[in-house]
Amino acid sequence: MGLLIIDKEKCRQDGLCAADCPTAVIRFDGEGSYPELVTGGEQVCLRCGHCVAACPHGALDHVDVPLASSPAIEKTLQISKAQIVQFLRSRRSVRRFKKKPVEREVLRQLIEIARYAPTGSNMQLVKWLVIDDRQQLHQLAEAVVAWMRALLAADPGATARPYLPRLVKGWDAGRDTVLWDAPCLIVAMAPAADRTGMVNLSLALSYLELAAPAYGLGTCWAGVLQGAIMSVPGIKSAVGIPDHYPSYYPMILGYSKVRYHRLPERRAPKILWK
Repeated sequence: MGLLIIDKEKCRQDGLCAADCPTAVIRFDGEGSYPELVTGGEQVCLRCGHCVAACPHGALDHVDVPLASSPAIEKTLQISKAQIVQFLRSRRSVRRFKKKPVEREVLRQLIEIARYAPTGSNMQLVKWLVIDDRQQLHQLAEAVVAWMRALLAADPGATARPYLPRLVKGWDAGRDTVLWDAPCLIVAMAPAADRTGMVNLSLALSYLELAAPAYGLGTCWAGVLQGAIMSVPGIKSAVGIPDHYPSYYPMILGYSKVRYHRLPERRAPKILWK
């Protein structure tokens, strides 16, 4: 059996699958013929599912992207322009969390959603690391604060990172200014073999954070922790990021303690037209 299975009773011979194939591995010779895989196509096929998605008749099946696992798009669930604008503008970085832990089933569902983010060449190599042990999270935050103190000792004026004194002062006052008492830390990672790893994992984290509010959750990209991980091998090891995963980024997550009621404006985009 080949990679593609064509239901000739359903196929309308319109060539939509071949026209949309990003690697041109589907040949369609026009009216009276049926689409088929070109010689050597199995080695080049991205397994992206474009061919399955593009056929409006459900006539094409793919061994590795089964039609049975590709539900039809429901028009009633499509959102309007106004809805998408409000949805994206309402995204906020959350730093106030309830003490309630995040259920692992909820985390699994969010990661399941995030896996649909695009990846270069459809490699799908993003790996996830989840830490929901509060003691471990506190120890990580302590290590980051120690790193910040060392930076301030070397540069008392904090010329490179002017925000560090405030973070350390807040920590000394009893506030978690690193992970903000979030009950969960998620790290998306990509291996060295993934040439576009940082882009891929960033897209996956974006999908996850945009889905999180539907579960009552808030997120925040943990930039201070990222800086410490990149600077101190011991912190990277403590987080649990393998050495052969050079691309990574952490995000804190928890049930949000705050609700937002307005859509603050951002700077106007700078566009270069050519």
